[in-house]
Amino acid sequence: MNYAKKSLGQNFLIDKNIIKKIVSLIKIKNQNIIEIGPGKGALTDEIILGEPKSLILIEKDAELAKKLSKKFSKNKLIKVYNEDILKFNFGIIKKHKFSVFGNLPYNISSQILIKFLRLKKWPPNFDNIIFMFQKELAEKIIGKFPSRNYGRLSIVSNFRLKILKKFLVSSNCFFPKPKINSMVIHFQPYKNNFFKIKNIKTLENITKILFSNKRKMINKNIKKILNDSEIKKLKIKINLRPADLNPEIYYKISEVYEVK
Repeated sequence: MNYAKKSLGQNFLIDKNIIKKIVSLIKIKNQNIIEIGPGKGALTDEIILGEPKSLILIEKDAELAKKLSKKFSKNKLIKVYNEDILKFNFGIIKKHKFSVFGNLPYNISSQILIKFLRLKKWPPNFDNIIFMFQKELAEKIIGKFPSRNYGRLSIVSNFRLKILKKFLVSSNCFFPKPKINSMVIHFQPYKNNFFKIKNIKTLENITKILFSNKRKMINKNIKKILNDSEIKKLKIKINLRPADLNPEIYYKISEVYEVK
């Protein structure tokens, strides 16, 4: 029996109704699909039923990757990479467009999302991202202004990705059963953005500085980024806390900072 490895954050999705619900979020037929962390292939089997044009599986666990390669050896449309997604070079995929599925390991799910957000080519080559996160992290990603979940992750994520759909997944749908519930989020990249930030890392750094003291007013930290005239021009109220500034303010600050 193939046991889940705690070190890789493995929790295998076993609920067939949830699997069908995830795959049905997009049209699979004749599409190029990438699946991150396919594990034993439960989601993979459902994707194949949808008749994709091609299917790339990226699995870090060498034992599971070997079994997947053996399982799908006769299917010429499927390619298995035994690689760490955080080190994976998407440049080797010569597809014009693809969609991405991922039941992500809880311990690195935010890092995987950031990897996609940092892609230099934007709009990117993917049409859809369908990721499963632990519920607590997912709520921070989709956190709207103003709300308790609004913060750095939602500001950066929502700059590049729009959320089309989301739904909760019970811990009972996995083996081994995790202690927390999960959430599936369907994203699509914004092809055009009103704000012209050249490097997403600028926005990451701006939010990092301002949220470093999230319970305090921004009056000191904002001056590490902008001078008095720039603050005045952007009409920033320095007596506010970081969570009191709407996302557009962070985007405007990033634009001004990049041309300094």
